[in-house]
Amino acid sequence: MSIVNRARWLRGLWLAGRPSQVALIALVYALGVGMARTLTAPAISWRAVEVGGALLLPVVLAVHWANEYADVETDRLTERTPFSGGSGAVERTGVGRELLARAAGVAMLLGIAGAVAARLTGLVSVTALALLLTIAVAGLAYSLPPAALVRRGVGELTNAVLGGVLLPLYGVAVAGRVTAVALLAVVPFTLLVGCNLLATHWPDREADAAVGKRTLAVRWSPRGLRRAYWLLVAVAVLLTIVLVGRVLPISVVAAQVLALPPLLWGGVVLTRQRSPFPAVSAMVVHAGASTVAWWWLAFG
Repeated sequence: MSIVNRARWLRGLWLAGRPSQVALIALVYALGVGMARTLTAPAISWRAVEVGGALLLPVVLAVHWANEYADVETDRLTERTPFSGGSGAVERTGVGRELLARAAGVAMLLGIAGAVAARLTGLVSVTALALLLTIAVAGLAYSLPPAALVRRGVGELTNAVLGGVLLPLYGVAVAGRVTAVALLAVVPFTLLVGCNLLATHWPDREADAAVGKRTLAVRWSPRGLRRAYWLLVAVAVLLTIVLVGRVLPISVVAAQVLALPPLLWGGVVLTRQRSPFPAVSAMVVHAGASTVAWWWLAFG
């Protein structure tokens, strides 16, 4: 293989791996670690945290590459924004979609084999292994047949649970133990992930409809999407109020309030503008502020 082709393949895999999303996933993993130290673990094995993160990376890349493989037709039709429309790696680099399929398979095998080995050597718990396997299966089922959940109107729910519940709880399980308190603590964030998904799928609705990808943005009217968004916002805010002082420390909630302005603005502009930036920024700010607050409580 020539150096030029090798460089093109690497660039295609880099773009399709969605590095900005990988960084966000690392942040959510760190959120779980901070929660574990505060809620369940008086001491943390940093070796386990490093191994847990290393195992998560190939699984995440495999899911992203599989998603890009499944969405090539949609990506050709949609007008991408920085936050939706796929990476366009195949179109931008000219690599074959088969490369994405092969890379996804190799990465998934490495991640799962590594996770099983880590469990056998006692570096990760049974709960952490189960959560990682669930992330892998659900992540592939999101976009790939025969499940292809995103085409059946349940993709948003699947993705919200993946990013809002399973990922942070995986961090909790690696560094400590999963409890009902930890589960309740991530529910408001999960609802914000749902808001983000409604907004990011909106610009792709025409392309998705053309290829039979029946997201909620395709199935529901603009008014229905806005109602769903505001319902998620209302439940997230009310639940946070209920949990403050019981499950969520006051300092954590104070930090999470930073996400409220872009979250509200996202509801105002949803279906009225193509860019999902307000809802995306609300999710990112919530994740970042929560992580800082939990780590300040844990190690400050």
